Amino acid sequence: MTPETPAETPPEKPAIIPLFGLRPAPSAAGPRDQRPGISGLAPGELEAWMTANGHPAFRARQVLDAAWRGKQTTFAEIHTLPPALRDALDAAFRLDTMAETEILETDGGLTEKALHRLSDGLLIESVLMHYPARGANRERHTLCISSQAGCAVGCPFCATGELGMERDLEIAEILDQVRNAQRRLVADGKHLTNIVFMGMGEPLLNLDRVLASIEALNDKARFGLGARHITVSTSGVVPGIRRLTALGPQFTLAVSLHAARNPLRDVLVPLNRRWPVEEVVAAAREHAATTGRRVTYELTMIDGINDTDADADALAVLLRGDLAHVNLIPMNQVAHTPWTGTPIPVVERFAERVRAAGIAVTIRFNRGTEIGAACGQLAAEHAGQPTPIVVQRRRERIVAQSAAALRGERSLEPVPAGTGEGSA
Repeated sequence: MTPETPAETPPEKPAIIPLFGLRPAPSAAGPRDQRPGISGLAPGELEAWMTANGHPAFRARQVLDAAWRGKQTTFAEIHTLPPALRDALDAAFRLDTMAETEILETDGGLTEKALHRLSDGLLIESVLMHYPARGANRERHTLCISSQAGCAVGCPFCATGELGMERDLEIAEILDQVRNAQRRLVADGKHLTNIVFMGMGEPLLNLDRVLASIEALNDKARFGLGARHITVSTSGVVPGIRRLTALGPQFTLAVSLHAARNPLRDVLVPLNRRWPVEEVVAAAREHAATTGRRVTYELTMIDGINDTDADADALAVLLRGDLAHVNLIPMNQVAHTPWTGTPIPVVERFAERVRAAGIAVTIRFNRGTEIGAACGQLAAEHAGQPTPIVVQRRRERIVAQSAAALRGERSLEPVPAGTGEGSA
């Protein structure tokens, strides 16, 4: 998850809220509720269900209004519907796919981390970030959402990578993160202004459901958020980028680049072993040319690993002349890795070197570090601690891999399972 601006004041100690406890391992996850989530249905689908079950088609509109604009979380609370229809809907659908949600706040309430338990017991996260009006900038409320439970890509600096891949999220499970945050905002007379697919998972490996979610978010009859207020991030699934380009969407494409040199990116983004950085950027370049939308490139800055002058120069060569913007984010400390975030003076020097090549650069400061607001941190903390020998071996492997990468050696390790073209 990528924050947008630095916090105005030093982070405060977060409120202590009881959390769910240890998340079951994937093999221990319980059975999933097979009823579809109501938010994952298009208006026509719900109208067809109403008609097929002997109810007036206009009832679909009442249900969707309650789902997208109301505060109800169960069908029993929608009092505009007759009792028999409420019972029928409850038997066929779920109004909310989030079985439980707990919130941690920090940054004086400017950052809210939600830990959602799904029907099968797995945990996912969303992060709501508030940006007060400042000068010419209007007040904004940005939500970072997950597209998968866990992640198959396995970037070693990412807490979600520690969890491994569990499963793709359903359309409704993606959208209900948005509905959950919107209900909290509406209670304060506010509304979501931006949504970013930068939480747990690789969005382009669950692309059909992500696209269906975006359609619902754009739809004025449902959420009604303009496409230009939505950002979809990828670690470099080239077929998925090309598919997005063919569709011609107007939302922002963000690429989790992290390194411009292939040997290093092989380690930081294991997907690079399938689609090298030049191929990823070429696909993103084509996307920008087709849509006219600037591509955002994200670099998590790791002290002594990807923050050297050579890395800055390689990035400048890779992106020179492109319709692109670079975000530099010091790494959040992640358990069981030997790395730390790059000091701000070094990040600033890196930024100036890239700007000198004519490329726009912004330094993003982390928010919510006290509550594990970076992607996957909170879920990873509740997944149970690995044994010391596992931690030691993981650290040794990362140190050896990064040392080889810094010598310019390409990785010989296989591409992570579940990240092939067929997944896109």
